[in-house]
Amino acid sequence: MLVPMQKLIDSAEKGNFAVGAFSVGNMEMVMGAIKAAEELNTPIIIQIAEKRLKNSPIELMGPMMVSAAKNAKVDVAVHLDHGLTLECIQKVLDYGFTSVMLDASLLPFEENIKITKKVVALAQKYGATVESELGVVGGIEGDNLVHEIKCTDPKVAKEFCDRTGIDCLAVAIGNAHGNYPVLPELRFDILEEIHNTCTKPLVLHGGTGITDEMFKKAISLGIRKINIATASFDALTKYSKNYLENNEKVDYFSLSSQMVEGVYQNVKRHILVFNNK
Repeated sequence: MLVPMQKLIDSAEKGNFAVGAFSVGNMEMVMGAIKAAEELNTPIIIQIAEKRLKNSPIELMGPMMVSAAKNAKVDVAVHLDHGLTLECIQKVLDYGFTSVMLDASLLPFEENIKITKKVVALAQKYGATVESELGVVGGIEGDNLVHEIKCTDPKVAKEFCDRTGIDCLAVAIGNAHGNYPVLPELRFDILEEIHNTCTKPLVLHGGTGITDEMFKKAISLGIRKINIATASFDALTKYSKNYLENNEKVDYFSLSSQMVEGVYQNVKRHILVFNNK
């Protein structure tokens, strides 16, 4: 069932766990993520970043993601991750997305607040949840731009949330997008300080490669949504490669099923960790 992301975040807050937010880029990824969620009877978020729309057009992905959520046997929110423009925010809301994020974290503090408030006002007309980012999550972004990590300042996190009216805050604590070259040293001291002063649920980006123990530590300090993207893309690629290399006779339908299986296995593994049991 298609639901607002706020419903899932509120449930995670009450139950002291995190909701998995799984990026998708094609039909097989959507199918694999939903299959894992239904099998484990666990609500999830499926999402797509604006930078991915060059390869996965929103006019195709948007209706498919919303339809998959509506027909799922568990609650599913559909989210725009790292939106870059108000035009894209408007478009996905019209498609029925129940959550949006416009990433203005690279802008000066006051400009970030100003544009984020516009997103909040727009999303409220649709009953949609709004996520925003403060600080800079490192790693590769659109057009292969590499951003250096800039940890969220706990002293201004509460002010940002109060002034913008956002529903959840993505924090930068040493996490980064993509595959980590070495295991990151997450600043749990910063996360704890933000958690103690900011009443909004917190979001962890760059989940690929973080250990299960680190996930659980982050959840104990207020993380209620965790993004997984690269791990799912890698799993799809790995399962596809194994199928093509180990079968003399191959066909599209078998290849498609292996794509689904790769994503399903990855999403299932992460859900079990995020449920925090």
